[in-house]
Amino acid sequence: MTKPEKSNPSSRSWLRRYVFTTSHRVVGVQYLLVALAAVVAGTLLSLLMRWHLAWSDARLPGWGQVKPEDYLALVTLHGTLMIFFVVTAAPQNGLASLILPEQLGGKYAAGSNEKTSARMALPLLNALSVWLTALALLVLLATPFLRGGAAISGWTSYPPLSAVPSAGPGQGHGMDGWLLAIALFCLGSLCSAASVIATVMTRRMGRMRWMEMPLTAWSWFVAACMAVPAFSVLLAACGMLFGDRHLGTSFFFPPIDVVNGVVLHHAAGSPLLWQNLFWFFGHPEVYIAALPAMGLTTTLLVTFSGRRILNYRAMVASTIAIGLLGFAVWGHHMFVSGMNPYASRAFGLATIAIAIPSTVEVIQWLATILAGGLRRATPLLFTLGYVSLFITGGATGPILAQPVLDSYVHNTFFVVAHFHLIMGMAGVFALFAAIYYWFPLLTGRLMSERLGRWHFWLSLIGAYAVFFPMHFAGLAGEPRHYSQLTGTASYLESLLPLQRWITVAAFVLAAAQLLFLWNILRSFRRGDAASGNPWNASTLEWCSADEDLEDRPAASF
Repeated sequence: MTKPEKSNPSSRSWLRRYVFTTSHRVVGVQYLLVALAAVVAGTLLSLLMRWHLAWSDARLPGWGQVKPEDYLALVTLHGTLMIFFVVTAAPQNGLASLILPEQLGGKYAAGSNEKTSARMALPLLNALSVWLTALALLVLLATPFLRGGAAISGWTSYPPLSAVPSAGPGQGHGMDGWLLAIALFCLGSLCSAASVIATVMTRRMGRMRWMEMPLTAWSWFVAACMAVPAFSVLLAACGMLFGDRHLGTSFFFPPIDVVNGVVLHHAAGSPLLWQNLFWFFGHPEVYIAALPAMGLTTTLLVTFSGRRILNYRAMVASTIAIGLLGFAVWGHHMFVSGMNPYASRAFGLATIAIAIPSTVEVIQWLATILAGGLRRATPLLFTLGYVSLFITGGATGPILAQPVLDSYVHNTFFVVAHFHLIMGMAGVFALFAAIYYWFPLLTGRLMSERLGRWHFWLSLIGAYAVFFPMHFAGLAGEPRHYSQLTGTASYLESLLPLQRWITVAAFVLAAAQLLFLWNILRSFRRGDAASGNPWNASTLEWCSADEDLEDRPAASF
């Protein structure tokens, strides 16, 4: 009896090949498409916020007058979309799935150099992660259409108001939808983290030892290890908050609370418990998003300089140190919460300490850049832009690490400027660098250098024009959640011209991204054909299928 012939992969249905698949490349692209949908929605929401803040009396077509609760809903959706679905999902979950298996030599069986197909470990779990993330995005985007409107508590959703459905606009079904979306996202991120950890531990090429992995792989691995405890805590906190809202628990309620003139009696909980749980997730989350960008920056500087990194072991140690210290600094978000002064001093010192391994990486980047000999290309430009934004945003970190200084600028636009430069725009620039860099690997075509350079310069100038002036608004005392400046204190009204400048710059920055989208579409269909390794990179994802690695030095991995 003859065995039945295996089905030809080309005969599989389109849905099976490009939608419901465990292919690591397809899952990675799906993550990037989810992030694209989120960033488009988040950018449009931010432009609505900026327009209202600059011209608060203007009536928006199809909307009318923007109420304060509408503005807060825009802030909440924008922050949640960008932090979770863009700067976390894309560089960590998406790029790791897209590149990691091949970068570890996954086309070779573990323990030998026998060729096989590259794949993520736990491929079903990896595929499930992107669908949970996509479902979370759909749930979040549906919240404005639920009874009571979208959540208005910000991306931090501090109780006790977020724990009382009757507290006001946006605290009803919209808040429940927000909790469900974040819980689904946590589950998806945990699945992705498990797959990344297992891939690094079990799918490396046999000759690749731990201290021979590319620094991108180290960054994805450490970030995944951070994601497991961080997202587990946030998932539990979301369940506790849902219990307070609907199941009669009192995790985050004080014994007596007055909401809308109604006295509410509860067991002895504390709103500060939510802050501790949330920020135990929240600050590691910064490094979960930042570490992949830092590893990518090192890899691209090595590629375009043609030189090895000055001290590979120091970079690995710095990456691990950032991962460990990232869980020791959450309290600096709570300096104004009335915490013990000794505790605030300890968190302040820990925050200064975590700057040391980051500085080690920055010094090695600058040494590579200043040594010269860099080959000019669009991926390198965005890498240099990342270094610039990372340093500029990081320079204000020590200010926020000091309790006495943070007490003045806390919850002002100074924090918005710091956060958007070091995590928002820096992370997006690293993502742009990754897409320009790996586009030829995925499509066999090069993206337009001319369009790429226009995109870079408009984006870099726009980023600084939007977010650097926010430092001055924060130092002047402008709170970040005020929906308008007109009709407020005179010192705030005097900041209106500055906010209008920022708004105009924001529209220019958003328009510049149309060049990137056009470059993607144009290059996918009519881009110049790329060679097998157009950047002369040394990492294994660029190896051709017939390349023999027997004679390749292990240190070159």
